[in-house]
Amino acid sequence: MKVNVYDFDNTIYRGETLVDFILYYVRRDIKIWKYIPKLLVIAVKDALHLFNIEEAIEAYASFLEGYYVNMGDLQESVVDFWNKNEKKIKPWYSTVRKDSDIIVSGTTDFILDEIMKRMHIKNYVGSSIDKKTGKFTRLCFLENKVKIFNALYPDCQIENFYTDSMNDKAMMDIAEHVYLVKGDKVTKIK
Repeated sequence: MKVNVYDFDNTIYRGETLVDFILYYVRRDIKIWKYIPKLLVIAVKDALHLFNIEEAIEAYASFLEGYYVNMGDLQESVVDFWNKNEKKIKPWYSTVRKDSDIIVSGTTDFILDEIMKRMHIKNYVGSSIDKKTGKFTRLCFLENKVKIFNALYPDCQIENFYTDSMNDKAMMDIAEHVYLVKGDKVTKIK
């Protein structure tokens, strides 16, 4: 089956979901402040494509193991976060959206679940974190996106892939057509 596949952050969503979620918590919990310098370094390295998968896991480890595991039940916060940030879904997506669309994102699934439900998207995959240990059980990033996509959707071929970043080169390579999204501008590049 041929499908359209989309990255989420800066492609469909205007911004980086994890950064916005952390900023949401900065205003609510002073304990997160000690992680801000390290998280800023991570954000810069990610933006400049200076990570491989192992480095990304290591970079996030102290935050996840030191802060995330102690956050408790996040469902209410996630709902409130999306109440405030759903407006950042780019309008162009609603003009091309299909029920068969698949979102493949580095964003964690506990954050994605709520917005995917609101957008009526049934097929999506994100990174997963073990709530007890703070360790990634799935990191949907770089070439891992292809491995995860192929494992979860073995009968699907990517007809059109939409992304904002060359970090998704591995996904681009397996797609028939590729569209680069910058702001609200969508440009076919393959």
